[in-house]
Amino acid sequence: MLGFAAGDETEVPAGVRRVLENWLPFLFYALFAAAIPASMIALSFVLPRRPVARTRQKMLPFESGVSKDAPSHERRFTVSFYLTAILFILFDIEIVFLYPLAVQLDALGWFGLAELLVFIGILAVAYVYIWRKGALNWH
Repeated sequence: MLGFAAGDETEVPAGVRRVLENWLPFLFYALFAAAIPASMIALSFVLPRRPVARTRQKMLPFESGVSKDAPSHERRFTVSFYLTAILFILFDIEIVFLYPLAVQLDALGWFGLAELLVFIGILAVAYVYIWRKGALNWH
């Protein structure tokens, strides 16, 4: 095992032994990681949602959010809808960058706190700018 001969009397290093002894949390993680997609696939076969009636509208090709040969009575989304969605994604991704900084804030000390405040300041300035420009107003 692990490159050691069967009759070899050498001791397994402590770091390797510690990794091998703590396999149970990894096993639980692997089981949950496999159970979630397996249950989703199984439930998609058990609880299928089939259309009641196949109408011409339902049979139209639909790709990337735009229907081909869309009917004229279909309402189009305004630009403000897409702008709000993009701004939401932008701020959401920026907030994700705060998590690692907050976790390591104690280890980073005063420099980390200053960096956190600068980052939040930039986010606040950007938020006030888009608010003043009217990008968040729904028309």
